[in-house]
Amino acid sequence: MPIYFLQIVNSAENYLPIVLQVIFSLGLIATMILGSDLLGPKRKTADKLQNFESGIEIRGNARQPMAIKYFLVAILFVLFDVEVIFFYPYAVNFRDLGWEGFMAVLLFVGLFLAGFIYIFKKGALKWEE
Repeated sequence: MPIYFLQIVNSAENYLPIVLQVIFSLGLIATMILGSDLLGPKRKTADKLQNFESGIEIRGNARQPMAIKYFLVAILFVLFDVEVIFFYPYAVNFRDLGWEGFMAVLLFVGLFLAGFIYIFKKGALKWEE
């Protein structure tokens, strides 16, 4: 019987190494957390209990309005970054897709280019205002 006709039978014994690794890792994590809690220093001062954000002193209210430009640029980045992901299946199968696939990709790029031109003309990428 050729080797490629052999079937691997799934049984509980096949998962034993994975279960042992998960048990070991959870035990190691628990040991490290408990060890650092029991052996670590416990000096609570007023300075240590004060809120701290990236080394910057807290000033004012955190609920103040923020410019929408940051969110707009982030959304546009995600949109145009995801566009590039759609090129991968085409690049892998471009010979099989032929001219019909090429025309579909041209339409796809054309629509995104039209969107980019619209965004650029509306001034969504201008920071100085």
